[in-house]
Amino acid sequence: MEPELFSSGFLLFRKQNLLQFLLMKHADRWDLPKGHLDPGETKEQAALRELSEETGLSTSDVWIDREFKYESQYWVSYKRSSGLKQLKQLTIFLGLLTQDREIVPTEHLGCAWFDWSPPHQIQTETIDPLLMQIRQYFEQRPDWPGDSGK
Repeated sequence: MEPELFSSGFLLFRKQNLLQFLLMKHADRWDLPKGHLDPGETKEQAALRELSEETGLSTSDVWIDREFKYESQYWVSYKRSSGLKQLKQLTIFLGLLTQDREIVPTEHLGCAWFDWSPPHQIQTETIDPLLMQIRQYFEQRPDWPGDSGK
């Protein structure tokens, strides 16, 4: 079955003393900076736009790993579509903050940097499987920028 909705975003890391990743706070869960594609946008363009809109970061603040892309599909229902279930495809890109910048949440209650110390148990449907795939990716790429191979 083909997806009807498309969303994309970023798993953004930073390297301070430890490697950390950014999550945005909703009222009832943690999530990634992500959102639906606008007409004519590529998945990467939408991910960069959403990252900028939701965090205040500019594209020049982020190094994008062009070798990693995570995709998943799941069923959603929104009030605006009268509760009709639709298949949604989520694409997540991997990025690294190139310099320390303040995150200014505009569409969320807040945000937090989580230490990279797998395995993680944050959100079983979307975030945990992504983090498991990132862990495997890092194991294959001990030279990944900002990672110590752990």
